[in-house]
Amino acid sequence: MKYLLVIGDGMADNPVPQLGDKTPLQYAVTPTMDKLASAGELGSVLTVPEGMPAGTDTAVLSIFGCDPRTYYTGRAPLEAAASGISLSPGDVAYRCNMVTFEGENGTAFEGKRIISHSAGSIEGEESDALIRELFETPVFKAAAEKAGMIVHPASSFRHIAVQKLADINGIVTAAPHDNLGEVIGPILPSGCDNAAALKALMQTAHEILDDHPINIKRRAEGKLPANGVWFWAEGTAVELPNFAEKYGKTGGVITAVPICHGIAALVGLEKIYVEGATGELHTNYEGKVAAALEVLRNHDFAAVHVEAPDECTHNGELDGKLQAIEWIDSRVLQPIIEGLAGIDFRMLFLSDHKTLISTRGHDGDPVPYIIYDSRFDQNTGLTYYESDAARGAYISDGTELMSRLFEQEVNA
Repeated sequence: MKYLLVIGDGMADNPVPQLGDKTPLQYAVTPTMDKLASAGELGSVLTVPEGMPAGTDTAVLSIFGCDPRTYYTGRAPLEAAASGISLSPGDVAYRCNMVTFEGENGTAFEGKRIISHSAGSIEGEESDALIRELFETPVFKAAAEKAGMIVHPASSFRHIAVQKLADINGIVTAAPHDNLGEVIGPILPSGCDNAAALKALMQTAHEILDDHPINIKRRAEGKLPANGVWFWAEGTAVELPNFAEKYGKTGGVITAVPICHGIAALVGLEKIYVEGATGELHTNYEGKVAAALEVLRNHDFAAVHVEAPDECTHNGELDGKLQAIEWIDSRVLQPIIEGLAGIDFRMLFLSDHKTLISTRGHDGDPVPYIIYDSRFDQNTGLTYYESDAARGAYISDGTELMSRLFEQEVNA
């Protein structure tokens, strides 16, 4: 028996007026998802414990059987693990997003607005060059050294910063993708003395980056400038339970997103990198499928994570979200099923959390899941979207999902 986990990040949503009050999952053409939903177990699951931030970090921890209420110290340490960044006692890791600030000339820094949490999805050499040059600019370098902060470039908008011997007791930071269009003053780091240092670094970075030659070039090309950095998702080192010891399965995780590779590394699963996997709408879907099938030749378990629906929603691209959902159906699920023809397998398929077109941010409400077993067809006639899923089973604790996939006693 082979086992698969397929996550369509942020697919789930609320009814959208532009779609006749249907959700994107309900509106999109998804024959493979609907076939799996009818044949398997369709229900709703709460992946984000009440009172915790809704995000891929908390949701995917739950899906992999790690209770966020026990193991979550912040998103950044999980992403740091994906890059092999080791945190010493007293170290704090932060996500250091490249962002786009907008405001009228002369607007005070606190009056700026975040218009892109990813600086227009900047990636590769441009992003690395900007962050490296920022940390080498004398005025910023001196401030960063005083704060005990270094940066680890990540060839995307998602850099990791590490601060030595940092006190984050009481600190409050905000996820930029959940505050798009908002004036930044009320959501800048606050709550402790160290927050003031982070805020000062962010302001200095904006002053340096706004007229950087790379950003002048990006504007000329019609792209959003990466004219700011945003520190958030802070946390300290974390250890997670070993996947093989807990479930008796080995395997790998295929994703373009550091958070998922970080969790993979910490639970002892293999991190699988696919050339051309971007985390955006246009990614190497076929390469991810091929990688998953290759993992299953040598292991019991493979996980495939597709970020595109989430990113499209954050960017306010409804058409892109619909396309991403349909491509997950036709370019991920269908070829995986075809590639496993003649082999018994079970698959868990779900959206890790909701990402709402209405707000362009995350939501912690329950999401629809499918557990499909190739040996059986329940023929329920239900389809994969939120309302149909609400007619099925309800799982109040997302950490139960993996045990259900493996047909093991829950919490064993």
